[in-house]
Amino acid sequence: MFAGEGEPASDDLIARLAPYLDRRDGLADGERGAWLVKLRQAIDLLELEFAGIAADFAGTDAYDRAGSVSAYDWIRHNCKVSGHVAYDRVRVGEHLEQLPNACLALFEGSIGFGHLSLLAGVVKAVQESPTSKHFDEDPLLALAAAETVSKFRYTCERARHAGDPDGLAFEQLKGVEARRLELLPCEDGLFSLRGVLDPVGAGVLRTALEPLAKRNGRSDSRHRERRLADALIELAQHGRKANLMVTTSLETLLNAAGASSAEVEFSTPFSTKSVERLACDCTLTRVLLSPESVVIDVGRGRRVVSPSQRRALQRRDGGCCWPGCDRPASWTDAHHLVHWVRGGTTDLGNLVLLCHRHHWLVHEGGWQLVRTHDGRLMSVAPACDFWERIRGPDWVAA
Repeated sequence: MFAGEGEPASDDLIARLAPYLDRRDGLADGERGAWLVKLRQAIDLLELEFAGIAADFAGTDAYDRAGSVSAYDWIRHNCKVSGHVAYDRVRVGEHLEQLPNACLALFEGSIGFGHLSLLAGVVKAVQESPTSKHFDEDPLLALAAAETVSKFRYTCERARHAGDPDGLAFEQLKGVEARRLELLPCEDGLFSLRGVLDPVGAGVLRTALEPLAKRNGRSDSRHRERRLADALIELAQHGRKANLMVTTSLETLLNAAGASSAEVEFSTPFSTKSVERLACDCTLTRVLLSPESVVIDVGRGRRVVSPSQRRALQRRDGGCCWPGCDRPASWTDAHHLVHWVRGGTTDLGNLVLLCHRHHWLVHEGGWQLVRTHDGRLMSVAPACDFWERIRGPDWVAA
């Protein structure tokens, strides 16, 4: 029923749901799983009823008389759902007649509403194809009963391609055109990453990130989202140095009291520790300023670590030197054991290769990497309690 046409009162609806709600506190431990299945089936049946009525509603002008621009807009506002949910339910309701066996399977509990929604999407795509043909639900329905909703999504995409290859190709072309990426500054100096990728683009990115997002040892305590973010930064740096124009002073590098923060194009000011890490293996360009901060001379850029030194390091170290890390040399930066700004020399004896994560741990993370008398490298955890949560791989707290 539509709003204002005698819909059941909320108290009546609660009374009808009471048998489900009252069981919650009285369930034994072994009964909760079975009861969850029953509840889900009941919800799916309600979704089916909602979809049918939503499609009927969309076929009238009631939304127009109510002042809404479309049936989807009316459902979104009045039923308090997202636009995607409104569109999906109307689509399902419009194709129930083409899916009688799927509806029966939903009543029997052999598939869920998610499966039915995906089937309705295939029906819609096939019907709208210029080479439209009869849709047979039974082959897909047999697979739906044996597959999760996530897996069945891929099954339906394959079926859509078989029924309408040009239509699917055009839809994916629109997906590529819809690609977007935003880096939005937040009030605390962080950045929010927001964007949309088409299926192929997302697959390429996930394929590249997953190997880099694995845990570095059994004691790597980073959560998955953090590991994926670290992997994205590492991927962006792979094979070449990011050409960051960092504006800083010698006082900032020396962490002198009162020194200003460093600045970089496209970002916000950052700390001395970050500058020190970037300065380990970079190209330096001397910029001479007048007392009025006017540039009066710019020198030639020169590499801190020369190409020949880099080749020698790759041959000697073979990859990241952090104990237990297996990142190859192409994923590493040269690190000064004693930083050059504090008098450390840029020669092979004072240089080691570190991957992005471990180079970050040594500088921003407060860890130390020292060479023992017998030539081995040993990682030393930060002593300050503030950094205890930043653990290196295979480090077990005492």
